[in-house]
Amino acid sequence: MAVLRVLCLHGYRQNERTFRERAGALRKVLRGRAELIGVSAPLLVSDNGPQLQGGESSSQSDDPRGWWFSNPQKETFDALEDSDSCQGLEESLKVITKAFVEQGPFDGILGFSQGAALVAMLCALKQQGDERFQFDFAVLVAGFKSLSTVHQVFYHHPIRVPSLHVFGETDRVIPGEMSQELASQFIDPMILTHKGGHFIPASAPHKKVYLEFLDKFSI
Repeated sequence: MAVLRVLCLHGYRQNERTFRERAGALRKVLRGRAELIGVSAPLLVSDNGPQLQGGESSSQSDDPRGWWFSNPQKETFDALEDSDSCQGLEESLKVITKAFVEQGPFDGILGFSQGAALVAMLCALKQQGDERFQFDFAVLVAGFKSLSTVHQVFYHHPIRVPSLHVFGETDRVIPGEMSQELASQFIDPMILTHKGGHFIPASAPHKKVYLEFLDKFSI
């Protein structure tokens, strides 16, 4: 059975290194089945307060990064903030395009929090025929639909890309109903819920669901 290659997009105020650390347990349970390859977002987040993105701590990373800002004046992001801005999205798409060219091909793409919201947009672009992003499946952990008016174009049509949506019932950063709403944008999504908060679950019961989903794409 071939090992699947999965591109990973970190959450807001993280970077490739800190996400790799946070996803260590997942990396272990997927060993021999999937290789997780990370990339850092292009936007450097300045320290504009201890709590951002609905409560995500600013101390997560000594090189905090973001995929886009909902508040371009303050250069911050909050998943719960209505916005007309998507500052940084095009830069992020260029970074991901470069990753596909230089580090690909990838069988799938995984995102956490803001990264998961971006993964949904990549799925929409793929479905629209964007040849930059070729992958077979998506895993979205603590994902949500962006509240930016500019991003609503990504949600005009149901998304056919096979998807696994993972979220915590006690997540205070991205409430479970926001992740559920994103999942409903996809056709026939697989859903994995857990009792915890804003993290990537990787216990034995969760491992079973991950492998069941990934086995559909292994040769």
